[in-house]
Amino acid sequence: MHLRARAKLLGMGVAALTAVPLAIIGPAGVSQAAAGSGQSTAHSCATPARGHASCQAIVRTDIAAAKTVAPNATPSGYGPSSLQSAYKLPSSTAGGGRTVAIVDAYDDPTAEADLAVYRAQYGLPACTTANGCFKKIDQNGGTSYPAKDGGWAQEISLDIDMVSAICPNCHILLVEAKTSSFANLGAAVNRAAATPGVVAISNSYGGSDASDSSYGSYYNHPGIAVTASSGDSGYGASYPASSHYVTAVGGTTLNTASTTRGWTETAWSGAGSGCSSYNTALSGAASFATGCSKRAEADVSAVANPSTGVAVYDSTAYQGSSGWMVFGGTSVSSPIIASVYGLAGNTGSIDNNYPYTHSTSLFDVTSGSNGSCSTSQWCKARTGWDGPTGLGTPNGTGAF
Repeated sequence: MHLRARAKLLGMGVAALTAVPLAIIGPAGVSQAAAGSGQSTAHSCATPARGHASCQAIVRTDIAAAKTVAPNATPSGYGPSSLQSAYKLPSSTAGGGRTVAIVDAYDDPTAEADLAVYRAQYGLPACTTANGCFKKIDQNGGTSYPAKDGGWAQEISLDIDMVSAICPNCHILLVEAKTSSFANLGAAVNRAAATPGVVAISNSYGGSDASDSSYGSYYNHPGIAVTASSGDSGYGASYPASSHYVTAVGGTTLNTASTTRGWTETAWSGAGSGCSSYNTALSGAASFATGCSKRAEADVSAVANPSTGVAVYDSTAYQGSSGWMVFGGTSVSSPIIASVYGLAGNTGSIDNNYPYTHSTSLFDVTSGSNGSCSTSQWCKARTGWDGPTGLGTPNGTGAF
């Protein structure tokens, strides 16, 4: 099949299909190209200060942002049909009546309008405040939104677009924290958990490993799936992914393949993994030889490599870019997994050990690494559990 025709069929632009290996990642706003790769990327958010978190979105800066998409064309990056196909999801029939919450810092003033553009592009049903599908609140539950931040606005657009891609029948609750401090982000998580209908909460941010004795109460919400990005800097535990109370979500490289599945995945070199210095191990992980006596991350994973990134629409200009862009990072995989929980609809009766007792309903990722570790499985993909990809990626909703 001709490349352009195949790209249209998959809901993915040609540029993404022909992507080259991951670039070296610089600080927020800094775009760096790996030697000879022809690709460049940048973090949307800066390195966090102590007691704060940074969003995990990574934007492709070598693919120019597009204000519009030509008729009969698709944006660069994977769209809903590709993601639904890769993970064998019942997205067209499941998720109705359930809400997936997104927690981020600062305000995205164009979130609802941008969401409308994304959903219209891919023929998804409208999700608006007016029809009750979309709701945006501050961490206190009101409409006194925090200050605008262009980097976090990119993160917000990425998150709500991924919910739309995976669970288009789900409602979306966006809770905006006043700042990126763990105290404010945690208050926003508590606000999301207190909102009727919420079955899953995605947290696409992280800071250094921390203790649940300090912050765990923010993420301990039985009956609600709480997901957290494992990080984008390779090995090293990240909080809240290292919390005992969340599903830690790692990252993969996702490509089409001439296989029965039609796709192949390897561990993404940037995917976060770690062995917490503070928090209690999940009981379900005991039979998977993690090599960590405390909390090991990740638990599960999904696409995160910017080389095989996803299409996102964001019109809040940042670093001179707005419109259709391609994103990666475990900021992609966390809302994907939260939305799979939304599709499954089982969160009222399960906890975050559930994937460990249903690991046969995952695609095991057995190759690739995020570096070298003294304990090999913390950094290198293998059969069964490993740090960068956890137990694997969704094969339907059976593990959730």
